[in-house]
Amino acid sequence: MAQLMFYERPIALNRERHQKLRLSVAPNHFSFAAKTNAVPIASTEFTEAARDYPIVFVGEEGGPFSVAALVGLRDSENLMVDEQGQWSPGAYIPAFARRYPFVLAKTENDDKLTVCIDEVYPGLSEASGEQLFEDGGNETAYLKRVLEFLQLFHTEAQRTTEFANRLKALGLLVPKVINVERNGKKQTLQGLWIVDVQRLRSIDDARVVELFRLGYLSWIEAHLVSLGNLTRLVSRLDESSQVSDEAGALAAEAAPAVKH
Repeated sequence: MAQLMFYERPIALNRERHQKLRLSVAPNHFSFAAKTNAVPIASTEFTEAARDYPIVFVGEEGGPFSVAALVGLRDSENLMVDEQGQWSPGAYIPAFARRYPFVLAKTENDDKLTVCIDEVYPGLSEASGEQLFEDGGNETAYLKRVLEFLQLFHTEAQRTTEFANRLKALGLLVPKVINVERNGKKQTLQGLWIVDVQRLRSIDDARVVELFRLGYLSWIEAHLVSLGNLTRLVSRLDESSQVSDEAGALAAEAAPAVKH
């Protein structure tokens, strides 16, 4: 099976092998996402995700593009997951992370998508939790909801990829480079792209109608609004870190004044 982000040992879910398997949420559930600085998201999540994260396009010149929510500014660091493996309270959790430990994936012997589960997840046991299969081997109502969620996310992820690649083909995306310096050591986040507002305003009317009909204009707007969250991520870094982009230094978001 191809390497999957977050999944250490994914295996195909089997109604015979896993008939007695149950799933409960581990206390450190989101530990699996602690060492990533970007989580893929689908376009249907843009409105909610834009409240908490910068939404960026990810890819290399000439290659396929995807869309992700930035959750960190340094390599292998998710600023939204604490040492106890908990996601920051009140922040939106992308569906890509919410689906764990389940995933739709291709196995080595089959090109078709198969429901898989990460068998090293500590919340899996035969003792307690949500039952996956009934005694007769049929899927439980819980597992059916999981399957519906996985299929919906897969479909929306494909639409999002088409959206990202269409914007790239129209020449609307420009590189975004973020530099983080701490104690004299510098890290650079590359492979990130954002919509260039001036290029967007310059496209012809036919392309504007196309983007509107496909629902892309509202997604673009959510993306542009979300970029203001870069300063919110900066505020989660330690005080010794300095962050900059093409426009210069990025300051942490100031705390609102409290009136008495």
